[in-house]
Amino acid sequence: MPVRRLCLVLGDQLSFDLASLADLDPQRDAVLMVEVMEEATYVAHHPQKIALIFSAMRHFAQALQERGIIVQYVALDDPLNTGSVPTELQRWHASLQAEEVHATECGDWRLEHSIRECGLPLVWHSDTRFLCSREEFAKWASGKIQLRMEFFYREMRRKQRLLLNSDGTPVGGAWNFDADNRKALPKKVSAPYPARFAPDAITRDVLELVRERFASHYGSLDNFDYPVTHEDAQALWQYFLDYGLAAFGDYQDAMAMDEPFLFHARISAALNIGLLDLRQLCSDVESAYWSGGVALNAAEGFIRQLIGWREYVRGVYWLKMPDYADGNSFGNTRALPEFYWTGQTKMNCMSQAIGQSLEHAYAHHIQRLMVTGNFALLAGIAPKEICEWYLAIYMDAFDWVELPNTLGMVMHADGGYLGSKPYCASGQYIKRMSDYCGSCAYKVKESTTEDACPFNSLYWHFVMRHSNLLRGNQRMSMVYKNLDRMTEAKQDALWQRGESLLSKLDAGEAI
Repeated sequence: MPVRRLCLVLGDQLSFDLASLADLDPQRDAVLMVEVMEEATYVAHHPQKIALIFSAMRHFAQALQERGIIVQYVALDDPLNTGSVPTELQRWHASLQAEEVHATECGDWRLEHSIRECGLPLVWHSDTRFLCSREEFAKWASGKIQLRMEFFYREMRRKQRLLLNSDGTPVGGAWNFDADNRKALPKKVSAPYPARFAPDAITRDVLELVRERFASHYGSLDNFDYPVTHEDAQALWQYFLDYGLAAFGDYQDAMAMDEPFLFHARISAALNIGLLDLRQLCSDVESAYWSGGVALNAAEGFIRQLIGWREYVRGVYWLKMPDYADGNSFGNTRALPEFYWTGQTKMNCMSQAIGQSLEHAYAHHIQRLMVTGNFALLAGIAPKEICEWYLAIYMDAFDWVELPNTLGMVMHADGGYLGSKPYCASGQYIKRMSDYCGSCAYKVKESTTEDACPFNSLYWHFVMRHSNLLRGNQRMSMVYKNLDRMTEAKQDALWQRGESLLSKLDAGEAI
C-alpha cells in the first residue's frame, strides 16, 4: 500500500522529537534511514566517528520500530544500496509510492543542497533542536558589519531565561565569567575516571564492518567506548554532572600529559547527533548552580558553550554558506603537514593533542584552538586542508559546527567576521595552561635557537608577515607595540628561525 509520508532521518538527527517526525502516523507513514558510502568518505572520517553514527542509527531505528513505526533501513552492505542519500531517497519514494517526502534541515550545506535538487515533493522542517532558527539568526545579524558572539549569547540567555535574576539582569552581576575559567591544572588535582560504555552486539557488528570497509582511514577503533543510545548518552551526561561540572569552570582550558578528557563532558558527539536534548542540558546545569552544587563560573561557562558558541557558529554557517567555505583572508597555500595524521612530531603538545585525537577521535576546545589550530594558523596552512582534517578526525565534527570554528575562529580566514582577532599565541601560552613543555624536545624559553619552541618564532613570523592586515586591529595593538620594541637583530633572528621551520614543513620534514 502506498505510504502518505516518507520521513528521512539522517545520522545526526536521531531525536524522537525531530520536527519531521512530528504527527507521524504509524499506519500510513514510514521512516527512511540509510548508511551511505558517500557520507562516510567525502572526507576520510575517523573510523570511530563512522562507527558511532552507524551504531547510533541502528539503535535508533530499533527504538522507532519498538514504538510501532515502520522503518526502511538501508545498511551500508545492502547490495541495493546506491551509496548516496538523494538517490536512496528517490529509490524509496518510488518503491513506496510516497505522497510526500519530509525532511529536517541538514547540518551540511552540501548534503541539503543535493537533497533539495533531487526532484522530489519535499516538505522541509526547521531543526527545532536548536534555540535559534536560521531565519532568527539572519534577522539578528542583519545590518551588522561584524558579528560578536557575546551579544548574541546574551540574547539567547534572555530568550531561555537562564541564570537571570527576577529583573532580567545576569546572576552574579556579569554575563560572562570567562576570566575565571583559565586556571592551569594543579598537580594535586586529579580528573575523574572517564565513563565508558562497552559495545553491545549491534555496535560490535558495526565495528567489524567499519574495520573492514574503512581500513585506510586514519584513527584507531580499539578504544571505542562512546554512548550510542539515548539511555547511555544520558548516563554519560549524569556522570559529568556528578563528577566533572564542579571543576569544569576552573579547569576547562587546562591541558595535561596523557589526560585527554580531564573535567570535560565528552557529550558533544551525542548532542550533535541527537542523543541529548540541548534545553535539558541547560536546565540541568542551571539547577546544579541554584542548588549550590557548582560555582557560577562552571555553570555559566558550560551554558555559554552550549547556547553561545554552538548556536552562534551554526547561525554564521547558514548565513554565509556556500561562499564562506572559500574564505582565505591570509592567502595561505601551505599543505597540511603529514604529522597531523600520524602524531609523529617532536613538539610534545602537538604529539599529545594529535595522538589522543587519533586514539579517541576527541580533543577538547583548547587543544583544538590553541595547539593544533594555533600551529596551523602560525604556519599558514591552507584553510581547506586544516578544515578537512578537523572534519575528518573528530567524533563531534559536522560541517555546520566545524567549518566556522576552524575557518573563522582558528584560521581567521573569514577576515574577522566570526571573531574580532586571530587566536594566535606563542609557546608561553601552552606552558602556562599545561605540563606539556617539561617533556618536550624543544625549549619553550628559547625563540631563535635550533632547539627553540617552534611556536615562539612562528608566532612572531606570523605577526610580521601579516602586519599590513593586523596592525590596525585594536585587539592586536599591544602585540605590535611589543614587536616594535624589539631590536632589528632580534626581529631578524625570529624571522630567520621561522623561515627555517616553514622550509622544513614545505620539504615534508617533521619538526
